[in-house]
Amino acid sequence: MTTLICNCNRTMPLDVPALGRALGETLTEHTTLCRREAPAFQQAARGGDDLVVACTQESRLFVELAEQTEGSPPLDVRPIHFVNLRETGGWGREAQQATPKMAALLAAARLPEPEPVPTATYKSAGRLLVIGPLERAEALAAQVADTLQVSLFATGGAGMQARRYPVMAGRLARVSGWLGAFDVSWATDNPIDLDLCTRCNACVSACPEGAIGLDYQIDLNACKSHRDCVKVCDAPGAIQFGRDATEHSERFDLVLDLRDAPAFTQHALPQGYFHLPTSADATAQLSALLKLRELVGEFEKPKFFQYKAKLCAHGRNEQLGCNACVDICSASAIQSRLDSDAKRNQIEVNPYLCVGCGACTTVCPTGALSYHYPSAPDQGRRVRTLVSAYTKAGGKAAAVLFHSQQAGSALISDLGRAASLDKSINGVPARVLPLAGWHTASLGLEVWLAAKAWGASQVWVLATGEEAPDYLRALGEQMAIGNALLQGLGYAGEHFRLLHARDARDLATLDADLRAAPAATVSVPAAFAVQAEKRATLELALDHLMAHAPQRNETPIALPAAGSPLGQVLVDANKCTLCLSCVSACPASALLDNPDRPQLRFTEKNCVQCGLCVKTCPEDALQLQARLLPLDARKQPRVLNEAQPYGCIRCGKPFGTLKGVEAMLGRLAGHSMFQGAALERLKMCGDCRVIDLHTATNESRITDL
Repeated sequence: MTTLICNCNRTMPLDVPALGRALGETLTEHTTLCRREAPAFQQAARGGDDLVVACTQESRLFVELAEQTEGSPPLDVRPIHFVNLRETGGWGREAQQATPKMAALLAAARLPEPEPVPTATYKSAGRLLVIGPLERAEALAAQVADTLQVSLFATGGAGMQARRYPVMAGRLARVSGWLGAFDVSWATDNPIDLDLCTRCNACVSACPEGAIGLDYQIDLNACKSHRDCVKVCDAPGAIQFGRDATEHSERFDLVLDLRDAPAFTQHALPQGYFHLPTSADATAQLSALLKLRELVGEFEKPKFFQYKAKLCAHGRNEQLGCNACVDICSASAIQSRLDSDAKRNQIEVNPYLCVGCGACTTVCPTGALSYHYPSAPDQGRRVRTLVSAYTKAGGKAAAVLFHSQQAGSALISDLGRAASLDKSINGVPARVLPLAGWHTASLGLEVWLAAKAWGASQVWVLATGEEAPDYLRALGEQMAIGNALLQGLGYAGEHFRLLHARDARDLATLDADLRAAPAATVSVPAAFAVQAEKRATLELALDHLMAHAPQRNETPIALPAAGSPLGQVLVDANKCTLCLSCVSACPASALLDNPDRPQLRFTEKNCVQCGLCVKTCPEDALQLQARLLPLDARKQPRVLNEAQPYGCIRCGKPFGTLKGVEAMLGRLAGHSMFQGAALERLKMCGDCRVIDLHTATNESRITDL
């Protein structure tokens, strides 16, 4: 590994020997690596080692230099890793103390890229549908018609005289799909057939009420049925009152929607759909048109998620349990698939609608949905490397700051630049370790707790206004659970916090938030790695945090109920008949029976608080309680309820519980089918019941008929 560092024209201090010791590499300090000292970069680019460049501002220049340098391996074979040391701390008030942070950022940048994963492929031939008033639709269509095949769906307005694009109109029923596969349905019930209309304008002139506009559709509310328009349109025959409504559907690759109310209401719009209401400014309009022009061809994106149906707590036996992923998905990419006929109790994720935010994996209590690109172990490795390298280099009280790759990185950069120009701005503190991800919602409680177990003082998440409101709610709920859990174990302070900053106007607030006091952490950092299974990571983190807690707490720690993946099941023994329907419904094997006696047992470690047991229980005898039991007992089965067995009145063999059989007898005693001997058979085991049926002398038989 070759690492190139630059002090950016001596604007930030670099302790090169200390950084070299932390990385195990001899480093050379550069002053203008992107200009006068560029040959040093080219020499490093010719080498066979992986290359890390501590500059993101000139990444484009360095890439071009590498491509033009003879002997430099192709970038798809040996990519260059860029890392920002300047705005993340080198330009802050604590720049002199930022060496451990710089070492941590460089160490994390040296990690390999995530392994490739399956992809979702979009194919677009450039068939664009523009929905909106004709004059605006035609004006925008002219900007892309040289690249795209444009069709218009008119919602009023006045069109040009020349017919340049196919025009449709009517009642728009549905727009659904994604890039390359938008299905549009509408019904035509207007008297004017646009395919037959010649745009001669005779009907417009003839209508005494002015009910026909230059969109060549009749306003039936204004029409007084003079039918002058029909007379003047005799030759083309485009106008016919009383025409039956006709349903139409067609597929398009792209949709540009100019209506104020969009066709899609979810926060994350499908790829290939652009919404430009009348309030859209020129910048938004230009951006949409440029993107539309580029969306012709074949495109791939990673399948960000992995789904393991056997872990899913969504449903059992037509009962809906955990619905967290369906509720939170801002792209409407996750659908419930509870189907008794097909024996399905799962969810279905559409990879073409998925935008890779990862919020579903964060709120999933079981790990049935996991973030796949990068995977949980990959993301965990970055966090662990960052914290451990910082600590190894002498850093104290690390605060990990998760932020998005685009808006979050831009805010961090703006804060660093502001600190270099304005002495009242502190910049990013030396103990704050920024870590960019595809989306801030892709990491949740188990990774945050793992970071605490590795020695981090705090974990912060930076929200920039691009997140769906439900994402912020879910992150806030998980942070409330984490803070309650750690404070219950004796770790003082605020461990998790959601920071809000939209743009440069909020830099002062962000600057103040980053100065928060450290929180208590473990005395001995953990050595475990993030596992592929979410619950396994959660348990490893909890075990370490409990083992090294400042105070030994054997009292259950109450947790907020909203979003909690930890807790117990409470049983009302007076209602429970030990029917054990909850056992068959539990997807996590938290509820267990006992094959030797009537018992309902419970392993608290396995409970994911999905609620399937509560919804399945016919006696309404169960309820959930969110908590953490900080004892090894949470890993062992314990008896929630047990009952006296009911013995068969004929052979004495137990076959049910006394309470259950008595309840059954009480309910069926008045039924005409269960009188006399039939009622007595309900007190027998299955074998004796069959024997009694075949030996009874007072029973009618088929041979008697």
